[in-house]
Amino acid sequence: MVTHTDLLAYLKRNFGFDAFKGNQEVIIQNVMSGNDTFVLMPTGGGKSLCYQLPSMLMEGTAIVISPLIALMKNQVDAMRTFSEEDGIAHFINSTLSRPAIEAVKADILSGKTKLLYVAPESLTKDENIEFLKSIKISFYAVDEAHCISEWGHDFRPEYRRIRPLINEIGIAPLIALTATATPKVQHDIQKNLGMLGAKVFKSSFNRPNLYYQVRTKTNEVDKDIIKYIRSQEGKSGIIYCLSRRQVEELAQTLKVNGVSCLPYHAGMEALVRTENQDKFLMEKVQVIVATIAFGMGIDKPDVRFVIHYDMPKSLEGYYQETGRGGRDGGEGQCIAFYAYKDLDKLRKFMQGKPVAEQEIGNQLLLETQAYAESSVCRRKLLLHYFGEDLENDCGCCDNCMKPRKFIEGQELLLLTLETIIVVREKFKAEHIVDILKGNENSEIKTYQHDELENFGAASDEDEKTLHAVIRQALIGSLLSKEIENYGLLKVTAAGKAYMAKPTPFPIVKDTEFDEDEDDAAAKATGGTCAADDVLFSILKDLRKKMSKKLEVPPFVIFQDPSLEAMATTYPITMDELQNIPGVGAGKAKRYGEDFLKVIREHVKENEIIRPEDLRVRTVANKSKLKVSIIQSIDRKIALDDIAMAKGLEIGELLDEIEAIVYSGTKINIDYFLSEVMEPDHVDEIFDYFSSAETDKIEPALKELGEDDFSEVEVRLVRIKFLSEIGN
Repeated sequence: MVTHTDLLAYLKRNFGFDAFKGNQEVIIQNVMSGNDTFVLMPTGGGKSLCYQLPSMLMEGTAIVISPLIALMKNQVDAMRTFSEEDGIAHFINSTLSRPAIEAVKADILSGKTKLLYVAPESLTKDENIEFLKSIKISFYAVDEAHCISEWGHDFRPEYRRIRPLINEIGIAPLIALTATATPKVQHDIQKNLGMLGAKVFKSSFNRPNLYYQVRTKTNEVDKDIIKYIRSQEGKSGIIYCLSRRQVEELAQTLKVNGVSCLPYHAGMEALVRTENQDKFLMEKVQVIVATIAFGMGIDKPDVRFVIHYDMPKSLEGYYQETGRGGRDGGEGQCIAFYAYKDLDKLRKFMQGKPVAEQEIGNQLLLETQAYAESSVCRRKLLLHYFGEDLENDCGCCDNCMKPRKFIEGQELLLLTLETIIVVREKFKAEHIVDILKGNENSEIKTYQHDELENFGAASDEDEKTLHAVIRQALIGSLLSKEIENYGLLKVTAAGKAYMAKPTPFPIVKDTEFDEDEDDAAAKATGGTCAADDVLFSILKDLRKKMSKKLEVPPFVIFQDPSLEAMATTYPITMDELQNIPGVGAGKAKRYGEDFLKVIREHVKENEIIRPEDLRVRTVANKSKLKVSIIQSIDRKIALDDIAMAKGLEIGELLDEIEAIVYSGTKINIDYFLSEVMEPDHVDEIFDYFSSAETDKIEPALKELGEDDFSEVEVRLVRIKFLSEIGN
């Protein structure tokens, strides 16, 4: 065994560090002793050194199985800086030409190469298997090992083949490493790699320097982000989006608003993607806007903020992505924007997948939702998810730093525990809540749980409160959740002891995230009323007069959110008016001058200082999609075909078309209506909107009859109406 003194000397000479971090030294000693090793260490904890250093000292070549080409190149470059010999580290993946692969193999055979990074796909190739059989392998390292587990946030089926491939190439010690794994994922990794007897080294997942915050996501999210970045001058940040399209659009919006940023996603050309990554690492740009394709193995220690534009698919993904902030121990602000509809969209994307996969995905989304909506200490929630307990609240997340409403939950907790036991601990939280609320759904009736004594026992309580009781009982170890059985609740020994001898159980009420569709337009302007109530009232009066004069409903001229935005930002030129939500060039030209005149007079009379410098400038590029949609409609392409071509659901396409017509552009979808709707249905809906006081869908469906008309049909005819009457 190498002595502590020798290891320290080698660490200093070759890596430049004076001391090991955390468990690094004992992990290295375990690997060098030829033992299987499982490493759970948070991002920034120094996982790479756990296999890099022993590979230098052991006989043969270490095979590192890694999922990302960017990570391989990054780490090979880093290893070469520690050595005088470039051949010390290599990678084999799809980017290398045949001559380049032969050169790598020559270095390995000559004994120069101590570390070989291989993508799992490359490992399966017969020629690579045969070559690896012929060399001395010191050990195998499986990096980002959570990719093995279906319960991990980045599951890759090819990772499941690693153990059989190792058996075929030749047995050697194995080290598996991950920055994020729940107890379930940990077991899944060890079982699949055939290393259940491995020594497990688990570092604390607590990153005390990270500040966690969840904000409500409104249609003003771009503006919120721009204001935040402007307050972080000179500080590097990452913004994560779920879709490539969102990455491109947000990066463009930030650019035209003076933010130095670049996009990054898997759909870009490899060369451009690498250039953008390098510019961020070299601090030539302040911000990178990316999908989750960015970040694995990227070693930038001074990322000061990580923003989630969309809530991620799992808490594991969220934890790993936020872990890229403050890796040097300095400040790391982690801000997530949450809207329930985003998670709902993710659930819809899962439809059509195998049932088991949907169940897993739904459980992971429920955990994400619970994290976002809970008022409990966010650090405590995160650590509990990873099987680690934090005794006291952290005192420095957004939940800890704002006033919280506590209610006494002893009675509700006892009811919950009793109910779980009565149903023999075979149901999930949602089912237990349905029993307590008295919800008579099909599953409740199938199991005859509507006949239980506790059925409806908490009918007066809000469902959110009941979920909060369950969540906080889980954190308090009174309940446990069987993740592998899709979240079945079990009462622990501590829970049974509590039932025998109850004590006060104060619970924190969850944060309210109101997702009422009718309030969506109001939220788009950041509230339910305008900043300047007097001007808002004047503008409504003007709209009413104009609607009478032109004989069109008021909402055809401008919707309330547009008037509210005018009463908040005070546009006084035609260009400024066109930056108001729902006001395009056509509508501004047709109706705008009278409104501008009123606003100018109001601003002058009241000596108002306008917030023009906070205006979020729109991007010409951002309208590419809308232009493309208009051109497709002009060519009479069916709307469902347009949606498919643009990668949108039909509802999302209608959102885009509605934005087009509300902004004043005239379009004709009669060709599509004649294909999908009866003429008398079209006429009936059109007549309804001609005399309606509001253009909202819900009242329309109520008036027209929900059994006779679908929401999509009403929206389609509303588009026709607004285009013909208003534009």
